[in-house]
Amino acid sequence: MDRSSLLQLIQEQQLDPENTGFIGADTFAGLVHSHELPLDPAKLDMLVALAQSNERGQICYQELVDLISSKRSSSFKRAIANGQRALPRDGLLDEPGLGVYKRFVRYVAYEILPCEVDRRWYFYRHRSCPPPVFMASVTLAQIVVFLCYGARLNKWVLQTYHPEYMKSPLVYHPGHRARAWRFLTYMFMHVGLEQLGFNALLQLMIGVPLEMVHGLLRISLLYLAGVLAGSLTVSITDMRAPVVGGSGGVYALCSAHLANVVMNWAGMRCPYKLLRMVLALVCMSSEVGRAVWLRFSPPLPASGPQPSFMAHLAGAVVGVSMGLTILRSYEERLQDQCGWWVVLLAYGTFLLFAIFWNVFAYDLLGAHIPPPP
Repeated sequence: MDRSSLLQLIQEQQLDPENTGFIGADTFAGLVHSHELPLDPAKLDMLVALAQSNERGQICYQELVDLISSKRSSSFKRAIANGQRALPRDGLLDEPGLGVYKRFVRYVAYEILPCEVDRRWYFYRHRSCPPPVFMASVTLAQIVVFLCYGARLNKWVLQTYHPEYMKSPLVYHPGHRARAWRFLTYMFMHVGLEQLGFNALLQLMIGVPLEMVHGLLRISLLYLAGVLAGSLTVSITDMRAPVVGGSGGVYALCSAHLANVVMNWAGMRCPYKLLRMVLALVCMSSEVGRAVWLRFSPPLPASGPQPSFMAHLAGAVVGVSMGLTILRSYEERLQDQCGWWVVLLAYGTFLLFAIFWNVFAYDLLGAHIPPPP
């Protein structure tokens, strides 16, 4: 029986004859038993918790609809959290007889989600289709582009020092600001094998699990927002510098995830979380330090300024603001949250400021930018 049939059956049985908006838990349980409705165990547990959170042991009709529709509002989560008893089933770590893929899904749940209710909800309703294609596709495209330019230039490390590298139509260069696509496409170019390897590793280790849990739309929005903020920030703060690499998007993902772990430290069940947190911060700081060194102390003679490091910092800011809002809203509608609109307003204001800056400020300030290649 599908969702619409179940809701139609509830209406036909007149489980709420007085139109109070609530359905008795015992009445609904009898309906499920008599019609042998195929509700999965996780949703049945959620219904029990909802009933336990109500003084009269009733279920809100709208919450029932949201549950069957696989939607959860903030009030739904509060009802679960304030329930008078814990969900009756054991934790996911006690689930026996899981296959390889389901064990991986369980691993992702414990890596990303801070609450056992959320972890079980994700585990039981997860489907392998659609797969996390965005982060995998971006990483594959970056590798292919790097291999093509590496073979063409016969250079695999510090490619930006090759005179032909900056002629790529993908690189952001201040002399080509009018070509708006470059503010995004620079993410496919990398300084060398070391930067590509670092970004690809983080995109696969952190980006793919995040996409599995939060979905393609949210994670792609966060990643691209970090990329765009990176190039626009460089155009404002380091006006003579080009930009290459997907570090803006990578740092948005990583900063959002690390901030979410810190804010939910007690609930996170990932092993060795303190050690992993320290290692992640050390690696990210080292990458920023390497970018600063290449920007101001280039090891080889160069025809112009080297790529800026400000994209890393801009991506981190996007992650802590927009990214943390997204990750803390698992299975909740972002448009229902005031914080989401505040973040969008702030990001939109930044975009408008950056656009006007790129159109007018370079001429007004008399910025001496290197000639475009």
